[in-house]
Amino acid sequence: MNVNDTEIAWAILQKNGYTRTKELDEADVILLVTCSVREKAEQAIWNRLRHLKALKSRRQQDRVPLRIGILGCMAERLKEEILHREKLVDIVAGPDAYRDLPRLLAVAESGQQAANVLLSLDETYADILPVQTSAGGTTAFVSIMRGCDNMCSYCIVPFTRGRERSRPIASILQEVRMLSDQGVKEVTLLGQNVNSFRDMSEVQFQSAAAPVLSRGFSTVYKAKPGGLRFAHLLDQVSRIDPEMRIRFTSPHPKDFPDEVLQLIQERHNICKQLHLPAQSGSTRVLEAMRRGYTREAYLELVHHVRESIPGVSLSSDFIAGFCGETEEDHQQTMSLLREVRYNVGFLFAYSMRQKTRAYHRLQDDVPADIKQRRLEELITVFREEAARANEAMVGQSQLVLVEGPSKRSALELCGRNDGNIKVIFPDAETEDAAGCEAPVRAQPGDYVLVKVTSASSQTLKGVLLCRTTLSRSAACH
Repeated sequence: MNVNDTEIAWAILQKNGYTRTKELDEADVILLVTCSVREKAEQAIWNRLRHLKALKSRRQQDRVPLRIGILGCMAERLKEEILHREKLVDIVAGPDAYRDLPRLLAVAESGQQAANVLLSLDETYADILPVQTSAGGTTAFVSIMRGCDNMCSYCIVPFTRGRERSRPIASILQEVRMLSDQGVKEVTLLGQNVNSFRDMSEVQFQSAAAPVLSRGFSTVYKAKPGGLRFAHLLDQVSRIDPEMRIRFTSPHPKDFPDEVLQLIQERHNICKQLHLPAQSGSTRVLEAMRRGYTREAYLELVHHVRESIPGVSLSSDFIAGFCGETEEDHQQTMSLLREVRYNVGFLFAYSMRQKTRAYHRLQDDVPADIKQRRLEELITVFREEAARANEAMVGQSQLVLVEGPSKRSALELCGRNDGNIKVIFPDAETEDAAGCEAPVRAQPGDYVLVKVTSASSQTLKGVLLCRTTLSRSAACH
């Protein structure tokens, strides 16, 4: 999400005459795009600001002013503290205020601090085509909606990014077509609650019935009728370029109607990979979190997903040490990790956030050392099960989108398979499946077939078989 916010902010600034530099000493303006989901992310920004303090002081002595800005969720949450702590920051802009950046910077030029952290009910930046920060990249993010209405008790997002609102489908399709024309081979549709997408911009669809929630799931809000839904968007996006992979994140498990699962199963370019954030394996903790489902309902969804999409890769989020979590609750989360056997996991110790329901209604009563111990145990179990899941791919051929050289060896390339798992393989000459006689070398943006020879909890390793295409590979299976 921060990558996409950066690209939106940069598009606005570029239009207003700003140019970009990678050299800190050349910059007249430094903008930090922030996250508030966990305390650790905010602490990293405070540390970064301390490092920038010396640079700003040096610039003042040389009479070459440096303006520093904080953008995003941390700006929304901590405006007053950011502006007043050591008077280091010149501008503060919340997630819905990026259009105001040129004005805020103009105010800062006069020596005043400037801030805009107003949340909007309708801002989606639909008319702004983000400027890709990594030129020539093979993958890109496309924001389709902003905000969240779920109000999970631990989550700061509804308070820093506001209520859910979706971009018009037409503007999303325009952006994806532009990325296809630029040679991008994988697009991730992005949103805080991406699969609750609801485009209300076309009048003829405003009376459509609300989709049915996943069985056994509920919400804190009333069903929202009307609009074009996520299944329609996914269908349209997947038709743009048969050689472009489509992913989406982050979804809520409640919003997986059968038409979405069927579409994923049918379309060769929609990745057979789903993120199903569980957060806990204990029904009691899930109720305290206001997640809207039980352990049993979640497991029923997992089984339904695996029946609907054979070979699907699953990932999830888990929180260790939420308010009131007992050792029994923790053991239930461990058993869920074992039972589901995720390929990818994102696990964190609970970090209480001001403004949330948990902050006002619950006690952060699990000591830090116990949180850390439970987190380490969850990570251990996740890695054991992920290694088993990945080892099942040894001997199989995997279609891999090449991203570039491996970080550990210039003699190897890395990419990701359909399940979003990293694959490492030798940078060697290979044949082309199209029948070209001359051997070829795989380049970033190419699809290649790799036979997996070994696996760990995070990575697959293999040998290069040939260069191919997404369509050709799908036709062979």
